[in-house]
Amino acid sequence: MEFTARLIMELPEQGGVSARGNNWRKKSWVFETFGQYPRKIKVDAMNATIDNLNFEVGKTYTVSFDIDSREFNERWYTDIRAYAAREAQPGADQPFAQPQPVSTGAPAADPFSGANADPFATTPGVKDEGDDLPF
Repeated sequence: MEFTARLIMELPEQGGVSARGNNWRKKSWVFETFGQYPRKIKVDAMNATIDNLNFEVGKTYTVSFDIDSREFNERWYTDIRAYAAREAQPGADQPFAQPQPVSTGAPAADPFSGANADPFATTPGVKDEGDDLPF
């Protein structure tokens, strides 16, 4: 899966030693999506993947990620793990930009001209039964 968003925060790297004695590293970033209702998305990367992700706060990226949920003590936790990212193309921060009209060469027809001037007019030959609304 992928999303395109602007990086707004880089969190400090964490690390430690697992129960099996292996060293581990974890780094997180917070992105903000575009649109009428922007969302914040925190993504993580583990170990060697951290070195492959070069982010700069304020830039827009397309991030490839996996989602993983796990249960611990009857509670569920969900992680969004980034595995690749690339800087987004210019204009990616405007996903709902207005499309340019396509010209067909023919003049546009006016739907309210001539016989169709009043869309609420009665049809000739049909008797108007009046308003049947209850109020």
